[in-house]
Amino acid sequence: MRFHNRMRFTRRTFFQTAGFSGLALAAKPAQNYLVYFGTYTRRNSKGIYVSRLDAAKGELTPPELAGECSNPSFVAIHPNGRNLYAVSELSGQGGQPAGAVTSFSIDRQSGRLTELNKVSSKGNGPCHLNVDKTGRALVVANYGSGSVAAMPVRPDGSLGEAASFIEHKGSSVNPKRQQGPHAHSVNISFDNRFVVAADLGLDQVLVYRFDPARASLAPNDPAFTKVQPGAGPRHFTFHPNGRFAYVINEIHSTVTAFTYDRRRGAFSELHTVSTLPADFKGDNSTAEVVAHPSGKFLYGSNRGHNSITVFRIDATGKLALTENVSTGGRVPRNFAIDPTGQWLLAANQETDNVAVFAIDKTSGRLKATGQTLKVDTPVCVRYVSLG
Repeated sequence: MRFHNRMRFTRRTFFQTAGFSGLALAAKPAQNYLVYFGTYTRRNSKGIYVSRLDAAKGELTPPELAGECSNPSFVAIHPNGRNLYAVSELSGQGGQPAGAVTSFSIDRQSGRLTELNKVSSKGNGPCHLNVDKTGRALVVANYGSGSVAAMPVRPDGSLGEAASFIEHKGSSVNPKRQQGPHAHSVNISFDNRFVVAADLGLDQVLVYRFDPARASLAPNDPAFTKVQPGAGPRHFTFHPNGRFAYVINEIHSTVTAFTYDRRRGAFSELHTVSTLPADFKGDNSTAEVVAHPSGKFLYGSNRGHNSITVFRIDATGKLALTENVSTGGRVPRNFAIDPTGQWLLAANQETDNVAVFAIDKTSGRLKATGQTLKVDTPVCVRYVSLG
């Protein structure tokens, strides 16, 4: 049966697609989830893997291959829970874009994926993507060529060719990392009006006006906010209350906290804090940043120190470091908190494992459960509710 994805934009749809369905709604959160892992296929991985999570116990089944795909480093889930989208993080020769986005249908019984179609990302090295709250459009960031694109999602979940494409321009102060633009993430505001793109090469968080019905992007006014020169903004998250936002800075190993003007789509910096212990002296870069569904805590990943940083968020949106917890592996990339807010899964790219942590609901502290999943070159973690 074909599932029509022109969903009504209801309160329930809003919270489900924001990732907060289990805590924001009065209904009891689902306790069973499919968990998908995006990977690099440069070693033994063949694509996207899937496990099942019993959220009541924090137990996961051994991962199985769900669908083959080349370098599906990041994946995104349609709000209907029946389609998955994956980048193919590839670069072309002679300036020709080779990046792609592949659409899949999800078999909710087995977790297996069936490819629907593949379209160009309009750039090289696509590394991040998201589907809008109504399921009508998808946005993607091309790291290698420093651009963003938006494409329509068809009623059957397949993708149309990109309807909007914007190439970033400029550079910043780090001659090795910032000679040109490097769009590293794209996030959609809760009200579906704006797309926020963190560009590591420009030291800017850019904002675009967004029309999902036409998959269109247009520069906002103001068009961007700056972070500290050389910081290298990478990934971004809104606070669940919609009044604050956070960007993790890869090169400086910091997080910048902002207030957010929802009417104008504008950000104002609150402060910038380190993700590392004061006595750490080694090399490090950061990767992911995630706000807890409760809005009380923020988490960031350190590659080098190989840890998850836990921050407490105060009433003003500012951060205070609580602890750094080893991820039990090397080079933690993406991590994700399950929709019930009880468990955090961290993908250790260079040690081929995903570590499972329990989250203390009072302090936000993490405790390793002892469960570790074998996944080759894991990068990304995403959940699909089976409730």
